[in-house]
Amino acid sequence: MSEASSALADIPGLIRIENAGKEELTAHCMELTHAVYPHHQVYGQYCTIHEYVDCPPETAYDYLRQGHHLEEWTCSLRDFAPTDTPGLWVGHDRLEDDTRIYCKVIANPEAMTVDYHCSWDQGEQLWMIYLMRVVPARLVLDKPGSVITWTNCRHPHYDANPHPEKAPRPDRPWVGDYWDLFYAGHTVEMNNLKAILEHRNRNGLPVNVAPAKAAAQ
Repeated sequence: MSEASSALADIPGLIRIENAGKEELTAHCMELTHAVYPHHQVYGQYCTIHEYVDCPPETAYDYLRQGHHLEEWTCSLRDFAPTDTPGLWVGHDRLEDDTRIYCKVIANPEAMTVDYHCSWDQGEQLWMIYLMRVVPARLVLDKPGSVITWTNCRHPHYDANPHPEKAPRPDRPWVGDYWDLFYAGHTVEMNNLKAILEHRNRNGLPVNVAPAKAAAQ
C-alpha cells in the first residue's frame, strides 16, 4: 500500500480502486445510475445548466461580466440602475409586482467566471448567487465558440424570507416558491443568452450595449 493510500485507509466511506476493485466499483456505479430520477434528487439542492454558444469565449465573458445585460437575456430582470454603493445595482424583478432586485457582479477574467450576487428587497446581504463560467469550446469540444455553465445552490433563505418586513406587501410570493421551476426557467434564459450572442456575433453586430439608466445620467 502506498503512503497516500495508507493515509486514506482510516477515512470511512471512501470508495477507491485500492479498496473496492474494478468490478465492485463498476457495480456500485451501476447502482447509482437510473433511468428515471425524482425531481428533488436532481434539482433539490443545486441547479446546474450548460449550453454551447457559437460566440468567442472572450466576447461571451465580456458580455456576461457587465451586469446590466441581465435586462436582455433574463426573463424578468429589468430597469437596472447604479445605487450609491459602488458596484451595486438595483432593478426590478417583474416575476412579482413591485419587487426590487439588487445585484453585484464578481468576475475573474483569467478563469472567465462571472458570479451574480443578488437579493430581493434589500442590498445588504446578497445571498442569491448565480455562478457562471465561460469555457473555450476549443478546449472541451474541439470546435470554436463557448461552453457556458450556470449553477445555483439552494441557500436556506430560499425556503424563508429573511427580511419579510422589506417585502412590498405581505402576500407577495417569495423567490424560493419558484425553486422547482429554476431548471426550466434558467434553461429558457440560457437559450435567450445563446440567441443574443450568436445573432450578434454571426452578423458582425456589437455584442455589448450601454446600460440604459447609466447612459441617461
